[in-house]
Amino acid sequence: MKTKKKFDIGQMRQLTEKEEQIMQVLWRLHQAFVREILEELPPPQPPITTVSSIVRKLESEGFVGHEAFGKSYRYFPILEKETYRNSSLKKVVKKYFGNSPKKVLSYFLEEETLAPEEVQRLLEQIKNEKG
Repeated sequence: MKTKKKFDIGQMRQLTEKEEQIMQVLWRLHQAFVREILEELPPPQPPITTVSSIVRKLESEGFVGHEAFGKSYRYFPILEKETYRNSSLKKVVKKYFGNSPKKVLSYFLEEETLAPEEVQRLLEQIKNEKG
């Protein structure tokens, strides 16, 4: 039986690097046993007991759920990748850019090398969304 519930955005916290690696695997695979998660992690791979502990912690905090197969659990994300990405990006914009999307765009224009055609595509996208 699957234990699926909606993720509570109010409990959102920044994931650790290892937690995020595990979530990336679950987002990509949609569901996986701990051994499958371990196989997808980049080297050097942690011990399976470490992965299992992290997954259980993520589950206790509501980031993932599981489906039981006897004594084995197949885990799946409850937190959607887009929800986490949006929350993380908002935190970066607030913390490093004074909550100003304009400053973010200026950063990419000044610090990153955006080709003129990329800038034009972004401008068109902004115009179309403001429509």
